[in-house]
Order: sequence, then structure tokens, then C-alpha cells
Amino acid sequence: MIRLAVVAEGLTETDFANGILSEHLRGRNICTTAILMGRGRAAKGGNVTVDGIAAEMARLYWDFDFVTSLVDYYGFRGKGTMTVEELEEEIASRTCQRFGSGWDSRKIRPYVQLHEFEGLLFSDVSAFTRVPDAPKNLLTSLREIRSRFRTPEDINDKRDTAPSRRICQLIPNYNKRFQGGFLAGLIGLDKIREECPRFNQWVASLESLRVQTDGPN
Repeated sequence: MIRLAVVAEGLTETDFANGILSEHLRGRNICTTAILMGRGRAAKGGNVTVDGIAAEMARLYWDFDFVTSLVDYYGFRGKGTMTVEELEEEIASRTCQRFGSGWDSRKIRPYVQLHEFEGLLFSDVSAFTRVPDAPKNLLTSLREIRSRFRTPEDINDKRDTAPSRRICQLIPNYNKRFQGGFLAGLIGLDKIREECPRFNQWVASLESLRVQTDGPN
């Protein structure tokens, strides 16, 4: 079985990777283990850096067949004008710089979610009706937000209107840790992949992982 490590930004991402994603990949003979950045600290997200992810990925490299990440573009510190693709390339580059000889760059698969994990939940806003004490006009408001963007991953036009900010404005008692994972489970991985092309490409790349046999770089 292929051993895959997922460096996760926060508890929501960790639960998602260890739950829904892990269950899916198990059918592809892939054992998934999500590791919270900081090795157990009470992470809240928003404190993610290239060097921080690179350090975690380099630490995990020797114990797993592949190492990826699940972190948000929104709140990524020091990103400047870099795109998600450029950030991924920079993470891979700085991870590899930490090694001497005898390593294989193909084992390093950084992924940065555009723009935020909560954007995935807009793949099917009807799931929000299961949130306790949801406002009566919640679905109308969520559908209106979703209609303005090409995909759920595109939701984030201003700092105060990131997906999680929008959700919390509509549901004041929204609990990201518990309700985020719950909603993702209700929506289902297939629906999220259908609505979120970049996320789908990442999952597809994980499905195709194979242990390399032709030697390291």
C-alpha cells in the first residue's frame, strides 16, 4: 500500500484528509495520513508560509512514499503576487533544497487550495440546511453568492468576503471545525470534484500515485 502524508493547515483540513479523502484513496491502495502543521499545536490557519510547509514536507519525506499539502491560498503569509501555481513550485523548490543527495523530487506534491477550504462547501449549498439554527433566508443568500462566480474555488473577491467570512456572516454560530467537515461529507467528494476543477485535478493526481522504481533524482 502506498503511504501518503498530507501536510494540513488546520484541524478542518486535517479531519477532511483523514476522513473523506482517506476513505476514497483507500480504494486505490493508498493509505493517507494527515499531519497538522506544527505537530499538534492548536492551529487556526492563516499562519502558513512557504518555509513552514517545506520544513514539514522535508521532515515527512523519509517516512512516506509521497508527501502533499492541503493549505489555503487565502491568508498565506508572504505570498505577495504569487499565484497558487507559483506558490506550489516555490514550496517544492524549498523542500528539495533541504536535502543533499539520494532524494526523489517526484515524491513532493505541494497543493494550495484556491482560495479557501470553505469554498468547496459552495459546491452544493443545500447542505447548509442541516446546520442548526440556520436562518430562513440562508439558501437564497448562499445561492446568490455562488451565482456570482464561475466555480466555488473563485469565491474570494475581497479580504472580508472569503468563503469562511461569508458563511460566518450568514451563520453567526457556524463552527468551522465540526460543521465544515460535516457539510463536506453531506455534499460528497464526487460533487465537490465536479464543481471544483482545481481540487479535482489534485485528487486525480493522488489517485494516480505509483511507487517509483527507477531511482531518485
